[in-house]
Amino acid sequence: MKKILTIAGSDCSGGAGIQADIKTITAHKMYAMSVVTALTAQNTTGVYGVFDMTPEFVEKQLDAIFTDIIPEAVKIGMVSNKEIIEIMSRKLEEYKISNIVLDPVMISTSGSKLLSDDGMKALIDRLFPIASIITPNIPEASCLSGLQIHTKKDMELAAIEIGKNYKGAVLIKGGHLADSSDDLLYMNGGIYWFYGENVNNTNTHGTGCTLSSAIACNIADNKDLKESVQAAKKYITGALNADLDLGKGSGPLNHCWDL
Repeated sequence: MKKILTIAGSDCSGGAGIQADIKTITAHKMYAMSVVTALTAQNTTGVYGVFDMTPEFVEKQLDAIFTDIIPEAVKIGMVSNKEIIEIMSRKLEEYKISNIVLDPVMISTSGSKLLSDDGMKALIDRLFPIASIITPNIPEASCLSGLQIHTKKDMELAAIEIGKNYKGAVLIKGGHLADSSDDLLYMNGGIYWFYGENVNNTNTHGTGCTLSSAIACNIADNKDLKESVQAAKKYITGALNADLDLGKGSGPLNHCWDL
């Protein structure tokens, strides 16, 4: 059985973060492991509290996993501060871990920055260089590239700009576009579009976590990056189309729609 590690924050309501990742990995019939970077008190209506793990305890979790069960792929989500990022990058390099999918959780749905300036610099300087692929949404890609993104052409320009300082693949998710849900993969100087239907569903809590975890599963299944993104996009479209409706706000996906 393929083993996948998720390094992220916990969502007590089960729609995003570690919980969404574990459901996604299980739905792909793989073995899920987790390193918790933060606990959050949240539900479909918002985030009501965050409790960061200490860097020392994150390190203990990583050592416990990497000295026993080596994952075929790693998904990284919410990392809350510079110190945790530095511990993570050091341990991933120490144990020579590959196939790293990095979802750079930097900006909230409301547009607020979730990382301090030194945390963002550590993310870019320490984790980007060891990631196989990063998966920013449009606000995050705008922040990384310094460009305003309103159109698909803007996405292409932003991906090229990000690619100047990063050797891995860049997947800019198009969920914030007004007229489509197309995603752009920039890899080895090439641009590849993944076209998707606009699903009429406001319950989108945890879509970014779910997509990046699905990509990690597909990479572990020996698919190349283009195949991994395509399969992950198909999976998340199915999860949205399942029309799960839980909670008072933007609810979670049905991660088990295909079981």
